[in-house]
Amino acid sequence: MAKILIIEDDTNINNMVSEYLSANGYTCTQAFSGSEGSLRFSMEEFDLILLDLMLPGMTGEELIRMFAGKVPVIVLSAKNELDSKVELLTAGANDYICKPFDLKELLVRIQVQLRSLPASKLPDVQTELHYKVWILDSETRKMTAKIDFDTMPASLGGEPLTMTPTEFKILRLLIANTERVMTKTLLLEKVWDSTGNFVDEHAVAVNINRLRKKIESEEHPYIKTLYGMGYQWKGKKTEWKN
Repeated sequence: MAKILIIEDDTNINNMVSEYLSANGYTCTQAFSGSEGSLRFSMEEFDLILLDLMLPGMTGEELIRMFAGKVPVIVLSAKNELDSKVELLTAGANDYICKPFDLKELLVRIQVQLRSLPASKLPDVQTELHYKVWILDSETRKMTAKIDFDTMPASLGGEPLTMTPTEFKILRLLIANTERVMTKTLLLEKVWDSTGNFVDEHAVAVNINRLRKKIESEEHPYIKTLYGMGYQWKGKKTEWKN
């Protein structure tokens, strides 16, 4: 998933943003000064940077010039004057949000900036996903067992299971990201290519329930619901094979 560098000297804000974005499926690195942010940027690759302006060490304006054209930058600032916004956007910032800000709005702005990233950093769709004895075939949208059916849910009855395109996309995302919580917002973006304007979160719950009826039994619950957060696949890291 996308990696975000948060450069903010206010510890409470930095931690709050990091926890929220991590819960929504992003990998966050925190920096608490301009100098630390510059160092982190030189050591790792990031997909997006959240940047405060009033920083010890290097200023936000200096960092914008360093980051411009290399990675999307969203400025977090208490300055709300139009001239300040225009100046920063002209200098190379991609977006600007004033403090105090709503975390949901920040998440949507991040999603907009990350839409240009390659296919949510998932493996190419022309692949098979192997999980334990299971094989997910992206072309046929079927799930089968490559060894035996002892560990398969009783609902499959030893037969390949066919899913709808939407169900398959959700299942593939869950299994490919077993260590992350997939929020409804994230699933809406990746499965329906929507931030919720045309498809609501109810559609996610409906498709999750359909998936559960197809792949789960009382002995084999595979999709974990984390109330207030999202869904997670129960299992270990998976392997993609071309």
